[in-house]
Amino acid sequence: MAPAVPSLLDVGPPTLERIKGAPKVVLHDHLDGGLRPETIIEIAEQVGYTGLPATDPAELTAWMQRGANRKDLTLYLETFAHTVAVMQTRDGIERVSRECAEDLAADSVVYAEIRFAPELHTEQGLSLDDAIEAVLAGFAAGSAGTNLTIRAICSAMRHQQNSLEVAQAAVRWRDEGVVGFDIAGPEDGFPPDDHLLAFQYCHRENFHITIHAGEAYGPKSIWKALQYCGAERLGHGIRIIEDLTRTDDGESKFGRLAHYIRDRRIPLEICPTSNVNTGVVDEIADHPIAELIDLRFRVTLNTDNRLMSGVSMSSEMHALVEAFDYGWDRLRWLTVNGMKSSFLPFRERLQLIEQVIKPRYAPLEAWAQEPRV
Repeated sequence: MAPAVPSLLDVGPPTLERIKGAPKVVLHDHLDGGLRPETIIEIAEQVGYTGLPATDPAELTAWMQRGANRKDLTLYLETFAHTVAVMQTRDGIERVSRECAEDLAADSVVYAEIRFAPELHTEQGLSLDDAIEAVLAGFAAGSAGTNLTIRAICSAMRHQQNSLEVAQAAVRWRDEGVVGFDIAGPEDGFPPDDHLLAFQYCHRENFHITIHAGEAYGPKSIWKALQYCGAERLGHGIRIIEDLTRTDDGESKFGRLAHYIRDRRIPLEICPTSNVNTGVVDEIADHPIAELIDLRFRVTLNTDNRLMSGVSMSSEMHALVEAFDYGWDRLRWLTVNGMKSSFLPFRERLQLIEQVIKPRYAPLEAWAQEPRV
């Protein structure tokens, strides 16, 4: 069960512990990047997978995080071979999905869109539909009795040729909890317009699209994702900062693509710690998220891969508090941005904003506005 609504008696500055009780929204979180290490080890033993680099939970966690933090997206992605290996059966996938929902609910996440690539879970005979069904069953079981609303996004691997089939499968499950289509994997060398048939299919079906773009490749990838493929949101998207320059008086000068993204309120699914891990920035304090927020882009805050990056939504929020001195007002702004940018129907989005997020932030913001003696 999610924590109780905070009262004015137990609020204060946004410490990590207090942040854990605040409502959160995550739009960019990979299912195969957030497994519990104990679960990886247990399922590996059950299915006979012998490739794990360690069989102690702490050692496996440390290995995963060292492997991910190699300042290169392609190297970062190599760690997923082990998590995907234990997600090849219905029971394994359903367990991982159930625990994902439980972990997010325990972190006071009230809405989540979790993405996964069904094609990666077919090595032992499951179909795309089998994998999707198992994920949704796990989400339903893990979120039952909590304050979490959880939905799925189906990703196709951009370096493979299965995107149309994955998009069609996603649409088949749209009424059971799949809300969008994505492409993921190595960005450099695999442009989004390689998958136009899949995106055109989603357009014809009035189905939502988010695309990994602007992480390991620059503004051209973002431009193709938007103008060729019709992305409604940008997975990461932070390299739009390269379309901004500084004038002599310190003002930001926008390129045409940056103008378009801000003017159209296209959400950026930003994952700060992951961007440090993949070498996009050296540390959180150098991250362009602060500048993008100041310039009023539609910024959302996300985890990307909770195991590989060693993060939660609470820790990502706290990292911004420490790096940029953000208060409850900024954390609320990011949370509302996330909910506004979700692929839920408008009425359901509005209900979560007005009846859950704003009321639970109200005492926190009231404390922040009180005069300090």
